[in-house]
Order: sequence, then C-alpha cells, then structure tokens
Amino acid sequence: MSVDVTKLASGLTVITDNMPHLETAALGVWSGVGGRDEKVDEHGISHLLEHMAFKGTARRSALQIAEEIEAVGGDLNAATSTETTAYYARVLKADVPLALDVLSDILTHPTFDAEELEREKSVIEQEIGAAQDTPDDVVFEHLSELAYPDQPMGRSLLGTPETLRGFNRDKLRSYLHTHYRAPDMVVSAAGAVDHKQVVAEVEKHFAEFKGPEAPKPQPATFGKGGTKVVRRDLEQAHLTMALEGLPQSDPSLFSLNVFVNILGGGMSSRLFQEVREKRGLCYTISTFHMPYSDTGFFGLYTGTDPNDASEMMEVIVDEINNAVETLTDAEINRAKAQMKAGLLMALESCSSRAEQLARHILAYGRPLTAEELIARIEAVSAESTRHAGHALLNRSRPAVVALGNGRGLESAVGIAEGLSRSVARARYH
Repeated sequence: MSVDVTKLASGLTVITDNMPHLETAALGVWSGVGGRDEKVDEHGISHLLEHMAFKGTARRSALQIAEEIEAVGGDLNAATSTETTAYYARVLKADVPLALDVLSDILTHPTFDAEELEREKSVIEQEIGAAQDTPDDVVFEHLSELAYPDQPMGRSLLGTPETLRGFNRDKLRSYLHTHYRAPDMVVSAAGAVDHKQVVAEVEKHFAEFKGPEAPKPQPATFGKGGTKVVRRDLEQAHLTMALEGLPQSDPSLFSLNVFVNILGGGMSSRLFQEVREKRGLCYTISTFHMPYSDTGFFGLYTGTDPNDASEMMEVIVDEINNAVETLTDAEINRAKAQMKAGLLMALESCSSRAEQLARHILAYGRPLTAEELIARIEAVSAESTRHAGHALLNRSRPAVVALGNGRGLESAVGIAEGLSRSVARARYH
C-alpha cells in the first residue's frame, strides 16, 4: 500500500492509499466539526446538516443524487460524531470522479429546500423517539450528561424536538459556512485510486472551501462524577460507568487501551469471564475507551436482573481494582495481539483505511504507518499498563448511571464509589 498526501493552497488535505489488488474505491470528505462544536441553540444541527446534504443541490434533486451513484452500483452515506462529520462513497474505480463530483456538490451547493427540511426534521424526531425506546441508548445519554455536565460533549448528537424546530435554511447555511473550512477538512480515498487524479478532481470541485480555520470548540471538562438512577419499567437493569480517559495525543494511550481490553475487551477479558462465565449474572458486559482531541472517555456497560444489580457492581469494582495490581504477562500479550490483529484486519478494507487516514490527519496532522502503530502497541509493558490503570482510577471520580426498576439500583450505583479517587489512593499508594 502506498500513501500519498497533498495539502492544497486552501489548506484542505488530500490523502490516498492505492491498493492495487482492488477494483473498487472508498472515498469521502471528513470535516473536523461535530456535536461538541454546537452552541446551546444549535444542539443537533451538525446531524441535521448531514441529513440535509442529500436532500438536493442546485444541480441535483434528492432522487438524482441517489440515482447517479446507484446507477453505477455505488453507495453513498454519511455520519456525524462528537468531533467529525463524514460524507463518503464506495464505487468502482472508473467512477471515482463521479463520486467526488457528487460529494462536493452536496456540500458546496445544497438548497436546503424548506419542504425537505421540515420533512427531515420529522425523520430525526422519529430517530430521537427510536433512541428513547432503546435502553442502552438512553442510559448512555444520561451517562454522557453526568460525565460532561452543561457541555456540548454531554449532549446527544440528535438534538431535541425543541431545538430542531428552531432550525431553518439560513441557520444551516451559517453553520456550514462557519465550520466547514478547508484547513479543517480532509478528502481521503483508498483502494483503486490514483493520487494525482483525486487531487485534480478535488482542486476542481472543492475550490469554494477556503480558510481560515473554523472556530475551536470549548475545552472539555470531565465532571465531578456521581450517581444517577433513571426509572424505567424494564426487564433488566442497565448499568453504566464512566471515568476520565486520555486524549488522542497522550503517550500513555496505548497502555490504557491494553488495560481496557484486559478488563472487558472480549470473551477472554476479566469481566466477561467473572461476571458471565463464572457467575451467570449477565448476557453481555464490555469496556471501551474513546479518545478525543483534549479528553478521553472510559466506559463500561452491562445489563442484569435488577435483583442482581448490587452483586454485579460489587464484582465490577473488585475486578477493576484487582486488575490494576494483578495483571499478567499473558493477559497483556493477548490484549496486544488482539489490538494488532484488529489494526491489520482493518487495513484490508478500503473503507476502513480511508476513514483511518482521514482521522489521522485530523488528529495528528499526518498519517501514522502500520509499522508505527504496531511499534506503539509492542512498546506497552506490564509496568506501563499497570501505571495506566492506576492513573485511570485516580484521574476522576466515577460517573455511574443505572436504568431500570427495582429497589437495588440505588445500592448498586453507590457501590461504584469504591473506585473513587480517595479509595484508590488509599489502597494503592
């Protein structure tokens, strides 16, 4: 694989990875704007803008956008996250110019038709309703609010019916003009692509995007933690926990990822083995870590019978505390092997590769090679993993949310205080 990078005079970055054994290409536009960039009265506008991009341009109707890509067997989609919004396509190699034409068109010449806008607001209201009917969506929404109180980082990406009603075409155009700036945008392509051709097409179609850089979002501040019980008439109790993690640039990030993987990263993880395999307390339990530009989010999720919620949380707290002190070389090597395999498997997909390259440019300003990433994984040791675990427990007080019914939920979330900073320090320092 051959990675080429060109930064245009406008500041927009074009990055490609030619994968000569493929006959298809994945390509897209990644902009460094997402939910955390929204003001209070803009809550949900990043996601709405992503939806409206496909609803018609000065050159194409919504139907024509879909028909042109699907007529060549391609696929077109988009996604909004906390820090980025992406618009991407998968096509045959001969249709790369068409895909870039369509992607540029939906971002440079959207019409934001009034009827389409009202219809899409209704669609997103249905999406909000569907999320409210999904317990694991609801519980993480409350957890985010508790972890990042009164901040864009703590709000749902979907917005609310009330904020959606306040959006019109002028507000969408203003948000697009303010935040979609060339220095904060990346066009990434992988698969059957020619770098010079992609650069030429981008220079032609994306000329309207210029600098200066978009305004930076407010710094994220992990809150004071605490507990919350949300009452719902459900069969299960849904338990979640958050701790302040690490930003993307932190040198301890890979060690923390190994620690998180050992805790709840798969069927061999400590929590899965103890909680499900030995005790039968749940169907699923997992941990994860999401790094952002200036913060990180460690999360844990499980569901259990409400009568078992307290026992479940006791086991979780004990396992996390014990893991810091009793990590084994076998566990660390297994976690590192899983991380390396996941990295290399992703490189075999042109869609994953295009996304990875774009995210690297936005996060680090350059693409990280597979060899460099593997070296960082290999450099993780028992000592660095243990240190990362200690730091995780000492960095913040846990935020804990339980969703469901039953008398044991208050007790369950209270048990999580066993991971508080003062307890961790008293035990381990």
